[in-house]
Amino acid sequence: MKYKRRRLYVLLFLILALLGGYGFEAGKKYLDNTDQSSVSTVLGVAENGDVSNVDTRKAVDVLEELEVKGRAPKTGYKRDQYGSGWAKVGQCDVRNFILKRDLTEVVVKSDQDCTVLSGRLDDPYTAKSIEFKRGPDTSDDVQIDHVVALSDSWQKGAQGLSPAEREALANDPLNLLAVEGKVNSDKGDGDAATWLPPNKSYRCRYVARQIAVKQEYRLWVTEAEKTAMKRVLKDCPDQVLPLVRGN
Repeated sequence: MKYKRRRLYVLLFLILALLGGYGFEAGKKYLDNTDQSSVSTVLGVAENGDVSNVDTRKAVDVLEELEVKGRAPKTGYKRDQYGSGWAKVGQCDVRNFILKRDLTEVVVKSDQDCTVLSGRLDDPYTAKSIEFKRGPDTSDDVQIDHVVALSDSWQKGAQGLSPAEREALANDPLNLLAVEGKVNSDKGDGDAATWLPPNKSYRCRYVARQIAVKQEYRLWVTEAEKTAMKRVLKDCPDQVLPLVRGN
C-alpha cells in the first residue's frame, strides 16, 4: 500500500532529523522525490525508546478494540517477507538509528557515516547498564528487539498486510528497542502471554507499546495474550499509548 510506504519514508526522515542530522541531506533528497501528499500519520522519536508524543487514549481501552482470535499457522513465514534486512537512507540503516536513539555516550564512525561504534545502554528490559562496543565478539551484547516479534505478527494478521506494510512494521521506530542481547534471545517470538520483561517497572510501557503496534498494523491478540496484558495494565490503568495519530 503506497500510504504505508510513504509513512515509512517519513518515519526514517524523522529519525534522521531527530538524531542529529547524520545522512540528513541524503534522506531529504530521497524524500523530495517521493509523493507525500496523503501522509497523515507520523511518529516522533525521543530518547530511551520513548515516542515524543502520546495518544490520549488509555492502553487498556485500546486493548478492548483489538480483535481476539486464535494464532494462525506459521506456514510461509520468512524474514524477507518484511523486507531485505534493515531499511536504509543514504549510508545509514535503521539499526544504527535506533542504537543512536537509545544509547547514551554514543560514538559514531564519522559525520558522514552514522555507524555506532560504542555507547552505553540503560536496558529497559533488565534495568542493567550495558557498555556497547562494535566488534565481531561484542556487537550482539546489544540487539534491536521487535517489540511485537515479526513471527508473532505473521501469525496474528501480518500475512494479510501488503509487503510495504510489513516492511514498515519491521522498521517502525515504535516497534523497535535496543536491549540486552541475551534477554532478546530469551524473548524469541514470545507474546505477552509467554514473555514479559524481567524489569517489572517497564512492563506497563512494554505492553502499551505492543498494543499501539498491533492497533497501528491491524494485528490481533489471542485470548491468553489479552488476559496477560490486562493483568499487567491492572497495575497502571492510566497508561497511555506511545503513539501519535493523524487525521
